[in-house]
Amino acid sequence: MSLLMAFSTVLIVLALGDVISAKTKAFVPSVFVAAFLFLFGFWTFFPEDIVALAGFQMPVVLLSMYLLITHMGTMMSVRELAGQWRTILIALIGIVGIMSLTMTVGVALFGRETAIIATPPLTGGIVAAIVMSDAATALGRDNLAILAIITYVMQGFVGYPLTSVMLKKEGTRLVNGFRSGEIKHVKEEVVVDKPVKKKLIPPLPKDYQTTYVTLARLGLVAWAAVAFSGFIAPVINISAFVICLLFGVIAQEIGFVEQKPLNTSGSFGFLITVLMAYVFAGLARATPAMLMEIVVPLMGIIVLGVSGMAILSMVLGKKLGYTKEMAFAVALTALYGFPPNYILTEEASKALGETQEEREFLMDEMLPKMLVGGFTTVTIVSVIIAGVFVNLI
Repeated sequence: MSLLMAFSTVLIVLALGDVISAKTKAFVPSVFVAAFLFLFGFWTFFPEDIVALAGFQMPVVLLSMYLLITHMGTMMSVRELAGQWRTILIALIGIVGIMSLTMTVGVALFGRETAIIATPPLTGGIVAAIVMSDAATALGRDNLAILAIITYVMQGFVGYPLTSVMLKKEGTRLVNGFRSGEIKHVKEEVVVDKPVKKKLIPPLPKDYQTTYVTLARLGLVAWAAVAFSGFIAPVINISAFVICLLFGVIAQEIGFVEQKPLNTSGSFGFLITVLMAYVFAGLARATPAMLMEIVVPLMGIIVLGVSGMAILSMVLGKKLGYTKEMAFAVALTALYGFPPNYILTEEASKALGETQEEREFLMDEMLPKMLVGGFTTVTIVSVIIAGVFVNLI
């Protein structure tokens, strides 16, 4: 395949995943469709190195990971998240619930290495899936490398319908209370991007906020993070991705970079495409025999993780004043993150609200919790967990 033929083929597969996901209102995950198409392609006419042929080779993949994780850090604001502390606790306890069963019962049933490799991807993050897949490949365990990717792909297919059911039950309770007058419509502000305080470094004038300047500043932060990770490695071995996340937070708080710099520079979509293509490149090693070998641990880990998540999130949610449905829905955001959490909430609100006022009421009640839940788990915790678990192998 030529460069452009390989590039176009890879992008057509990813685009078909998006189209089918949109047509099914996110019930069928785009990653599930793309994974199926890549598997079919690798088993028929795709060359094994089609992703590399398309230009998505390791240097640009590493660059994408470093920049994207640093970018994620810039999205964090402790001040804005403080008002959603109960949601954050429920999201975190959901992650603890996943690990409590996968790292106990999962270890006993499927082995220590299998549980360690599969658990971080189950917390939702693409970076976690890549980190664990690469770690398994370094061990010469191709079957576990595939397990990490397939876990990431399949978890949304489990999470979407479960979340839809939970949100519709919670939405029914809310809209009935709203109609009877028992529940008032008090608008809750969704996390926003606008800073509300002066920062140490004032913002650049608009004329200087160019693509090059924005990427240069983000690159400097990522470079500093990776260098710092190497500097402290003899004392404490922390994943460079975790340090990138922390440095992104600091850089945004002091004003060295703006929030969401990759969106501002128009680079976010391309870098995500690079990572997604790299994820599916791992499926070239997934023979039918290997998939049959991992199907039992795959389903077992997902069932155990979701069960642990359900139990702990519902228990803590009740103590914090959430219904069990809302608490479980918040915890389930770990399986997919944004934008499916927004889409699922919007779909439930449209289905249950008979008027525009009722739909807005449902969105205002449920959406902030779902957004913060997904941001906490997928964006932050999954990266940290992968950074810890990769050292346990």
